[in-house]
Amino acid sequence: MTELVFRDDAYARTCEARVVAAEPGAIRLDRTVFYPRGGGQPGDRGAITGDDGRVIAILDTVKGDGEDDVVHVPDEAAALPTPGSAVVAEIDWARRHRLMRIHTCLHLLSAVVGAPVTGGQLSDDKGRLDFDLQEARLDKTEIERALNELIARDIAAQTRWITDDELAAQPDLVRTMLVKPPTGQGRVRLLEIEGVDIQPCGGTHVATTGEIGPVTVRKIESKGKRNRRVVVALADD
Repeated sequence: MTELVFRDDAYARTCEARVVAAEPGAIRLDRTVFYPRGGGQPGDRGAITGDDGRVIAILDTVKGDGEDDVVHVPDEAAALPTPGSAVVAEIDWARRHRLMRIHTCLHLLSAVVGAPVTGGQLSDDKGRLDFDLQEARLDKTEIERALNELIARDIAAQTRWITDDELAAQPDLVRTMLVKPPTGQGRVRLLEIEGVDIQPCGGTHVATTGEIGPVTVRKIESKGKRNRRVVVALADD
């Protein structure tokens, strides 16, 4: 199991760690700031620096055998670190911060549209959610206006935990139709944007909506009879 530093502090850029295991394509540490791919959010990139000064580029981060098993995917050409050795793990912060901004914006989008979510994905320049809306029409201009209004209000966004039983008693917290939050560990992590949105999420987010910055709605697409896809992007792209 890996100590997930990013889960408690999304702003942590580096951490000291020890190598638990290393093999071609997979480095495991006892603790990490690297977010593993999941929930529509890409895995972090960055570097691991050994106590000998050698730098190993990390091209992706994925989940291993369990929720707390994080696999750092190194450059194939890199020499692997020695198990037990001390290292410093450092993420590509500029990329991560953009992902945090987009991810938090998608929570606002979910609240603005207010329909069940059938899918979603984000990158460091844009994100999208698919909504179960049948024949309903969406107004691109109005959605963009509502998003930027919530962003300008600079509302606090914070994570907290509830028990599996508390989640089961509040099924409306789960907005995604096809992907359910992981249960069985005794607790579930929520993201709460005060007075706007609250739902289970294990990703990384900014601390206030103002940190997202202005956004644009790039397009709204029909994806079959029921699904409407809304694509948003940071306006500073």
